[in-house]
Amino acid sequence: MDALLAPGIELRRETVPVPYRGALDFMTTRNAAIAEGSAEQLVWLLEHPPVYTAGTSAAAAELLDPRFEVVEAGRGGRYTYHGPGQRVGYVLLDLRKSARDVRGFVHALEGWVIDTLAGFGVESWRSEGRIGIWTRDIDGREAKIGAIGVRIRRWVTMHGFSVNLSPDLSHFGGIVPCGIEAFGVTSLARLGHSVDSEAWDKALLARAPQFLAALDRPCKEKAA
Repeated sequence: MDALLAPGIELRRETVPVPYRGALDFMTTRNAAIAEGSAEQLVWLLEHPPVYTAGTSAAAAELLDPRFEVVEAGRGGRYTYHGPGQRVGYVLLDLRKSARDVRGFVHALEGWVIDTLAGFGVESWRSEGRIGIWTRDIDGREAKIGAIGVRIRRWVTMHGFSVNLSPDLSHFGGIVPCGIEAFGVTSLARLGHSVDSEAWDKALLARAPQFLAALDRPCKEKAA
């Protein structure tokens, strides 16, 4: 389903899984077209069939059991799992049209996910020195509920975030997620919240204006 998120920003929402390699190829082409001024910016919400993706800092020892296809993603970060029950948001925006602040973009992206989770009654946060979105798991320990991985080319962003709605959490066992062994992975379903992709998208998009407005302010002006 295609629509406009805001003037000059296309919104795409997929209802069936999109193979990762095809999505990556499309995103790479669209990123270049946005930089050249020949395509609109894009926010793309989707899911993938099971896949492990390797960021630019991925270490071979962190791929424990390559039971699914492994794809070099070109984004920052290490190994990440994508699969059914996990909603992915690819955000392709031209930062030349905002504050030209890469750190501010990442901060705003994190805040968009954190605010949306709060709407479902899940408190989550950033954690110093650990990439991603964190919450309190059912055992009381910190666990990752969302991943962040971005790349900037010619001031145009690509990749984005993923949030665990109801994935098979055993699939994360094939990797050390994001290179962090000391903490687990959780989901909205594990925390007792039944949220499908339609409900997640609706809540996320309701907060899109605040996310886009945050991009116009340098990061030093943003709250922690």
